[in-house]
Amino acid sequence: MRDHLTTDTDETQRTDNHPAETAIDWEQAQEGARLLLDAVGVDTMDETLVETWSRRVPATFETLTEGGREAAKPSMRTFGAASDDFVVKTGIPLYSLCEHHLLPYYGEAYVGYRPGGGVVGLSKLSRYVRWQSRELTIQEGLTRDIATGLAEEISAEGVVVELHATHLCEAMRGVETATETVTRTTVGDLTDAEQRRFDQHVRTTE
Repeated sequence: MRDHLTTDTDETQRTDNHPAETAIDWEQAQEGARLLLDAVGVDTMDETLVETWSRRVPATFETLTEGGREAAKPSMRTFGAASDDFVVKTGIPLYSLCEHHLLPYYGEAYVGYRPGGGVVGLSKLSRYVRWQSRELTIQEGLTRDIATGLAEEISAEGVVVELHATHLCEAMRGVETATETVTRTTVGDLTDAEQRRFDQHVRTTE
């Protein structure tokens, strides 16, 4: 394992790769990434790795933790609609980080809601799922947070959210088998017809 860098060299690297404004502690993120690479015995001053710990990893974690920052939340303004019919959005891309292993899990989200006086733009549902997903999460908690958060944001009378995801903490370590985990949360009261419609759309798009 290499000797630690001198203070002068360290500070030069950090300054050169430190954005003027960040939403995370950039220097701590740099140090953490560098120490982790150090711990597994790689040369962090190798030209192929300097940008990894000094820029790429901090930037990645800044993006992938946006869900914890209110400023990154998409606007969920609603507008009037001719009816209060049940709305279903399927096949929303889902990417999050497992809080136990810091490895990704990914898949699709399915969202259904009955408006409570207004509807939200369809693209906003995808943006809201993405924002909620950009935190350290477990799938069960993320499913609940999307459903309860969406119900509150748009004053929906009922919301159902189902996530289908593959976890790399299973596929790349542990049992080393890629399986799909399905979770569902319902907020409010949905009619039997709405539940059947939601289930039909999920089965159709699987």
